[in-house]
This record gives sequence, C-alpha cells and structure tokens, in this order.
Amino acid sequence: MMMRALDEAAAAGGAGEVPVGAVLVDGAGTIIAAAGNRVERDRDPTAHAEMLALRAAAAAIGCERLVDCDLYVTLEPCPMCAAAISFARIRRLYYGAPDPKGGAVDSGVRLYASTTCHHRPEVYGGIGEADAAALLKDFFQERR
Repeated sequence: MMMRALDEAAAAGGAGEVPVGAVLVDGAGTIIAAAGNRVERDRDPTAHAEMLALRAAAAAIGCERLVDCDLYVTLEPCPMCAAAISFARIRRLYYGAPDPKGGAVDSGVRLYASTTCHHRPEVYGGIGEADAAALLKDFFQERR
C-alpha cells in the first residue's frame, strides 16, 4: 500500500504539489480511497493528501467513522491531518518520512500522546522512508 501512496505522491509532485500521497484501506485491505496533495490546484490549505483520502473514504462508505480502516501516507501527518485521523477513528497509521518541523505524530506536538486525544491509532513510522524522503528532497531541490 505504501508503494501506491508513493505513486500518488509522485503524481502530486509532477503536478507542482508537495509530493505527499495517501491511501486508505478497509479491514480486508481493499483500497477505499487514494489521493495526493492538491493544495495549489484547489487553492485549499486543507487539501492535504490525508484529508482528501479521509473525505473520499467517508463518502464512499457513507460514514464519518472509518473504524477498522488503515491509512498509509508518505509523510508524517501535520497537526490538522493527525487530528482528522483521530476524529475518523483510523485503526492504524503507517507513514514514510518523518517531518521534524511540521509533523504532529512522533514530532512536534505529538497529538496522540496528549491526554486530551480521544482516539489514538496504532502508529508505524518509517515505512518506505527512503523513497518518500527522496521524493520530497528532489522536489524542493528543484525549486531552490
């Protein structure tokens, strides 16, 4: 599933977006939704890959609670996305590259470690980290 998320990230990068991709699967491992960042295209600061995948999955199953679903994302989620993942009741979060400056899972505010966090998914970081980090590094290097 992380390979599919990396494909989504590469497509987003090719479109001029920060290359982040997300794939959401149900308990049987069936892909419900996949997305890449669309912040620039949509002119929407919330159009992160995770948010788009969560919205599409909720619409597809007709419920805002994505219980027993797993999310694969190429970059450690930011505070907005980490909170949405919690609100959606995602079972497991797999992410690729850590984000020391903007992440909110194992970096920064560490949302799921907060006593006020109502739902904490199981978290597995570093999945496909080298590939995810390379996409981001190449993207930003080309723009400097």
